[in-house]
Amino acid sequence: MNWIKKNPVSVILLIGAAVFLFHLEVVPVTIMEARNFITAREMVVNGNWLLTTMNDLPRYEKPPLPSWITALFGWVFGMQQVGALRFPTMLMAIILAYTGYLLSLKILEDRKGALINGLILLTSFYIIAITNEAPWDIYTHGFMLIGIYFLYQLFGEESNKWKNSVLAGFFIGLSFMSKGPISFYGLLLPFLISYALVFKFKGFKQHKKRLPLLLMVLLAATVGLWWFLYVRLADPNAFLAITKKETANWSSYNIRPFYYYWSFFAQSGLWTIPAFVSLLYPYLKNRVAHKKTYRLTFWWTILSLVLLSLVPEKKARYLVPVLIPRALNTGIYLKYIIAHFKTTLTPKEKIPIYFHFGLIGAIGIVFPVLGYFMLDGKIGPFLFYYISSSLALVAIGILLFVHLKKQRLFHCFILSVLLIAAIKSLALPLVGAVEKNPDYHTISDLRDTMAQEGIHTYTFGEIAPEMIWDYGSPIPVLKQDDQIIIPDGELFAILVVPAEEDEFKRIFDLDHSYALKAVYDLNPNADPNSKKHKDRLVCNLYIVQKQ
Repeated sequence: MNWIKKNPVSVILLIGAAVFLFHLEVVPVTIMEARNFITAREMVVNGNWLLTTMNDLPRYEKPPLPSWITALFGWVFGMQQVGALRFPTMLMAIILAYTGYLLSLKILEDRKGALINGLILLTSFYIIAITNEAPWDIYTHGFMLIGIYFLYQLFGEESNKWKNSVLAGFFIGLSFMSKGPISFYGLLLPFLISYALVFKFKGFKQHKKRLPLLLMVLLAATVGLWWFLYVRLADPNAFLAITKKETANWSSYNIRPFYYYWSFFAQSGLWTIPAFVSLLYPYLKNRVAHKKTYRLTFWWTILSLVLLSLVPEKKARYLVPVLIPRALNTGIYLKYIIAHFKTTLTPKEKIPIYFHFGLIGAIGIVFPVLGYFMLDGKIGPFLFYYISSSLALVAIGILLFVHLKKQRLFHCFILSVLLIAAIKSLALPLVGAVEKNPDYHTISDLRDTMAQEGIHTYTFGEIAPEMIWDYGSPIPVLKQDDQIIIPDGELFAILVVPAEEDEFKRIFDLDHSYALKAVYDLNPNADPNSKKHKDRLVCNLYIVQKQ
């Protein structure tokens, strides 16, 4: 444990590598990833670096920085290498945790406390989840946290004010170039309000910092807005139409009640119980060692939650800005527990801690049994990963109980982190042993097959981004909004989603004949009779002939 305390950066990097850099091709490509990958592919293949596209149609809903980064890795390693395309996103998650460590070190001046904060951020459930589910989010919040790190120094320190202003402005601008104003609203604004409440901008009223602050704002605006201005001038009609649609979605799409996010601490996964207790402000405000820092992270968390709750459109991944200050807030609580568990904590105060670490230990010990039954015994070629993950998790579980009995809480904390690392690096491949959808049918061979037969392929209506990514190139769209295009050829193929079947048949019943050639189903595990089966991942291929 002494090595861990003396080498916090190495620990974060090693745990980060174990959590994020193994088995990058195991999980199927998700809808958000597919959109990013398609745009990146069309950058490399078609040169659409500025006027970005998806399926050869304008894609201006999201700024292009994450797609540029993905495209560069695809250009170097190949656009079909999913692991290479995912690598920069995973690296960004590690950078996010490292920045959380640096910011904590700056405000706590305590390497052990900063290490705890960084590791909590690194192993929080939804921080891990969004690296696959939503690449844009990890970039926009990662860059914003770096900007906040330099902004905090600009506010509180006299030295390096120009350096801090330039770096803060640059990274805040990169955040905007990753997903627009999302992180401004969900992460930066609540930080500024919290900083004002706790520190009241003391030391910042001096005129010497006004010009650096102005430079930061100008630089952030320049870096963050130039692409939007370029697209507005270069393709105004598409830009305005997409902007209008996106703006309408804020108040009409995925509408959820105000309290939708108020179970946010559960998104912490492993740290759910400490995350909940850390928000008991009256209990902790006079107990923790760093009282002002606790107040900062507490209000930062709460204000971020409130601001996001005010937006009618809500999705689980939109909650990520809350999880960043929440991780720091949880770490301050755990640092207090670790320091005082043997001495001043009452038996009642120890109950949630015993339950928390006891539950994690139990999960590790029963993993082999639960894993075997969840996989229905069909381990087969995954036997190595089943045995190695079982041994590692059982060992971690037993050690957790041993150190919990001896009240070595820092040991328990590190073992909990190792449990997540073991699951990601050793148990993740076991998803390959999960029962497959018997009707699974990839679309990846369709392009070559139709090309050999001299048949052009189209899509009727909007098919899933995963389908387009799997297909390997853009597919011309015959139905967009109220416009329908009829191909000129005598014989062609059309991909039709189930929701468009009736409309397709109504249009092509008049002058064409058609026959169902294949059904493509990209649901990896859920068969058609399952409630988890998604119709949007199904396409019917029709061969259509003009009569």
